[in-house]
Amino acid sequence: RIMRPDDANIAGNVHGGTILKMIEEAGAIISTRHCNSQAGEPCVAALARVERTDFLSPMCIGEVANVSAEITYTSRHSVEVQVNVMSENILTGAKKVTNKATLWYVPLSLKNVNKVLEVPPIQYARKEQEDEGKKRYEEQKLDRLETKQRNGDVILPVINPEPHTVGYSQSSLIHLVGPSDCTLLGFVHGGVTMKLMDEVAGIVAARHCKTNIVTASVDAINFHEKIKKGCVITVSGRMTFTSNKSMEIEVFVDADPFVDEP
Repeated sequence: RIMRPDDANIAGNVHGGTILKMIEEAGAIISTRHCNSQAGEPCVAALARVERTDFLSPMCIGEVANVSAEITYTSRHSVEVQVNVMSENILTGAKKVTNKATLWYVPLSLKNVNKVLEVPPIQYARKEQEDEGKKRYEEQKLDRLETKQRNGDVILPVINPEPHTVGYSQSSLIHLVGPSDCTLLGFVHGGVTMKLMDEVAGIVAARHCKTNIVTASVDAINFHEKIKKGCVITVSGRMTFTSNKSMEIEVFVDADPFVDEP
């Protein structure tokens, strides 16, 4: 689709969160298609993890984003998807790769959102592809477990912080989850969450260096709990490292059911 002004930041570059959202949507479409390719209980694929993705080249207003996805591995209950993003200048025809990302999805039953279904296997061109995929699967499973142990970590506000300290630039965004944020099952699209995370990280970075900033890369993002419609989510970010030309920012997402039990 063509990039419009509401997809971009104040400098005219496409918001990193917009690209992350498109990447997640492409992965969700191909995973849901695959998981419903055989007769059985209907399901929708939910994002469980995003591997590192680098923003190789900026995308600008007026360019066309072409997002393509391919399934590269299936385990019994999860799907690995490789997504590539290319930008095209439709006036000159020039094309460039802007992103490559790997995502993991799990199929959830349409009848019972807490039920994870089995994934139809894919055919591999060679045995090595399956072995390499299994190795990646085991590695990401361990990493997810490690970050899950950090659940409960919070970013506390700092009163009257000094300039250029962690407390000075840390930021939070509060968002009420509405129907337009959600999947068919009534929980938040992973891409919506990632866009909010990128927005908060951008605010932290801009507060710290007082200039225009862009997302350069995203390390692994793990999704441990579903966020339901009607929840209030708090997205908090803080600086964890700076070099002379880049900033590393950590982002947490917490959900409060708002109406149901906390």
